[in-house]
Amino acid sequence: MASKAGQVKNLSRRSFLKFVGGASLAGVSLNLAGCGEPITVDKAIGGNGWMPTQYNTPGSWPTNVRGRVPIDPLNPSIIRDDQKCILCGQCIEVCEKIQSVFGNYELPIKKEFVCVNCGQCIQWCPSGAISERNDIDKVLKAITDPNITVVVQTAPATRIGLGEEFGLPVGTNVQGKQVAALRKLGFDVIFDTNFTADLTIMEEGTELVKRVNGELKKPIPQFTSCCPGWVKFIEYFYPDLIPNLSSAKSPQQMEGTLIKTYFAEKKDVDPKKIFSVAIMPCTAKKFECQRPEMASARNELKDSNVSADVDVVLTTRELARMIKRAGIDFPALPEEEYDQLMGSGTGAGAIFGTTGGVMEAAARSAYYLITGQQPPAALWNLTPVRGMQGVKEAAVDIPGVGNLKVAVISGLANARKVMDQVRAGNAPWVFMEVMACPGGCQYGGGQPRASSPPSDEDRNRRAASLYNIDAKAKLRNSYDNPQIKQVYADFLTAPMSEKAEELLHTTYVSRAEEFVAKKSEENKLY
Repeated sequence: MASKAGQVKNLSRRSFLKFVGGASLAGVSLNLAGCGEPITVDKAIGGNGWMPTQYNTPGSWPTNVRGRVPIDPLNPSIIRDDQKCILCGQCIEVCEKIQSVFGNYELPIKKEFVCVNCGQCIQWCPSGAISERNDIDKVLKAITDPNITVVVQTAPATRIGLGEEFGLPVGTNVQGKQVAALRKLGFDVIFDTNFTADLTIMEEGTELVKRVNGELKKPIPQFTSCCPGWVKFIEYFYPDLIPNLSSAKSPQQMEGTLIKTYFAEKKDVDPKKIFSVAIMPCTAKKFECQRPEMASARNELKDSNVSADVDVVLTTRELARMIKRAGIDFPALPEEEYDQLMGSGTGAGAIFGTTGGVMEAAARSAYYLITGQQPPAALWNLTPVRGMQGVKEAAVDIPGVGNLKVAVISGLANARKVMDQVRAGNAPWVFMEVMACPGGCQYGGGQPRASSPPSDEDRNRRAASLYNIDAKAKLRNSYDNPQIKQVYADFLTAPMSEKAEELLHTTYVSRAEEFVAKKSEENKLY
């Protein structure tokens, strides 16, 4: 008897479910699809099973075991605990239906598991089997080294997500408390990624103007390039459209580069002894910081001992775990301020964290860069690009240029449809913002799980908080940020100068050789 008890005690989660699924307890039959009577496909669709399905059409997977997405053991962004996986298929649902990655390639794979590292599978996984790769110990090791200066930056969306991990209402802005927590954890310097969101707008906006006036011989529409999941999606499935991507790095990578060049020079800190950390709402940022293209500081300084521009990316959830492990009473923390030099952002930088925010910020600066005049009030509340719709359009009237048509897309399945239009030559837009995660960074793969599956109600509350930051900001245009003016005057010279190009811009590569992409109906025409 003791032997049997020991066996039950040592059962893994999956073994237990399998054991119970084959057992009859008090006349109740259980299986992985639900409780009580076995569920048919017709009954399971639409959410009648114990595991809600998200689509009102039956899939091809068996009802009781629906499978899971493949995850490379070496994936830098996400991992899976097989003992927690219940084979419900929710990761497949989001990867295939929402992100259009899974199933859009022929088998067998040639070189690597196809993954854009977006982490939406984490948000949809009901058992917690999929999570971000934990990099907390790397950061703690650097913090405890007295010879290392640990510099951290925080993305716009983290400040309206972190509080949820400590029982605060969805969308609460905890910017000051987040800064205070980072100081208590031992970070030496704390910067705001909103600063380089403003810088990204200056570089990306200047690039757009040069494309529009013909000075830069690159195709239109110009795509945003601040979302690494979206960039990798293009590299996989639309490599012929890579020239449409802005060459501007993401705000994370711009800040990382400047930390080891501009900050190091200004504060007389040895770049080799700087450990650069980014707190992000995004798991794909873990992949992005490891890209070989992201070592501009090393190249600029011509020193192979300088590490990558960003050494480690932690998600919002990882930061929450650090705070809890340290025993910090987060809700009771006072409000503290970022360190200066790269610690100031405008309202335009703050709204980078939601779908449409980059476009709205860019429209304000593009108007100024073209006309030399302040943008009209309508560009401070560009309602056509706000909201959770997957595809949005607007027209920005700029004197001397006319109506510039723009588009905003979130969710890669939506992007696929629009990219097929671009590839076919049916795109009327000049500028297009694309974010991999539905709703943008505020519900990225590294954000707290406000609900499972994520709902537009949660996304809208977080987005409203970011727009509120913008509305209350003293400065709402990126070009008005005094620290942006200073970095150009002291270090970069001007947007898209030779030095700015070297440090703040990059190139991308085709990954199409990694697999054979399935042809969509639209693509079959070409």
